[in-house]
Amino acid sequence: MTDSQRPRTGILLTNLGTPDAPDKAAVKRYLKEFLSDYRVVDLPRWLWIPLLNGVILNIRPARSAAAYSTVWTEEGSPLMVHTRAQAQAVAKIMEERHGSEVVVDFAMRYGNPSIASVVDRMLEQGVEQLLVLPLFPQYSGATVASTSDALNHYLETRRSMPAIRFISGYSDNADYIAALALSIRSYQAEHGVPQELIFSYHGIPQRYCDEGDPYEQQCHRTTQLVVELLGLKEGQYRTVFQSRFGREPWLKPYADETLAELPGNGVESIQVICPGFSADCLETIEEMGEENRDVFLDAGGDKYGFIPCLNSSPEHIAALTQLIDEQLAGWVEEPLG
Repeated sequence: MTDSQRPRTGILLTNLGTPDAPDKAAVKRYLKEFLSDYRVVDLPRWLWIPLLNGVILNIRPARSAAAYSTVWTEEGSPLMVHTRAQAQAVAKIMEERHGSEVVVDFAMRYGNPSIASVVDRMLEQGVEQLLVLPLFPQYSGATVASTSDALNHYLETRRSMPAIRFISGYSDNADYIAALALSIRSYQAEHGVPQELIFSYHGIPQRYCDEGDPYEQQCHRTTQLVVELLGLKEGQYRTVFQSRFGREPWLKPYADETLAELPGNGVESIQVICPGFSADCLETIEEMGEENRDVFLDAGGDKYGFIPCLNSSPEHIAALTQLIDEQLAGWVEEPLG
């Protein structure tokens, strides 16, 4: 089959999302879409929607907008900047390997660019086969399955649809694990080795895992594989969960409570990494890089280091493109050259 006869293949990278601007109105629009998703908050709609619209969306947007304003850049939110850079880097490598046969783009589950708008554009470019890679290494219904929901909802509006392949997680992917380990080694080569290395993942309600979500297990699996590669021993690392919301129990131990307790237990030097975030964002830069840093230091800690996310580092892009190429088998020709 010649290049002109072969259908074009699309690669869609997705991330969670971001407000369009660091102001109350934009944050309110974003939070309304995000918190209205049943995958995120599964309370009965008759209970949750009035609470969301009547209380939460009248209080939280101003506070969140103030936090976003501290991390916003001239190019936009950090998550948008990094996700765009990741897509551009993947696109460059895909073009080198497969020429014009492959189209690469990115979208956000909530906010802009939306999954519907980007997939629509890709189909207009002649894409007949679509590989979707949500940039969430550890699967959760609240992230990966929700992304699938959004894609399927869009496809319900079309008379025809492309062939779909969907990567539902890569928590134990060897290249991803190696990239994390290298980022830690590189940081410690410059800043020294701490008493403890803290692996912080975004939390979800404990009930979700009790009902079958494998997220918690996959987080601990990622930690274990990284520490094995680094040769760390028990007592030199721990896993925590951040960003809890609401009153019901979330995955424990909680990051903020743990960091407040460590100095009293003789741990005065730590470094934090967030392996569940493929790109730096509000939760990594502001929450773990600043807010929880203050928690640790105010409790008597001496040294707090934050290891950036993998973002568009060469090792991360190499891991993503290798993962993608493995999934393209049968859809595209062997890499050029």
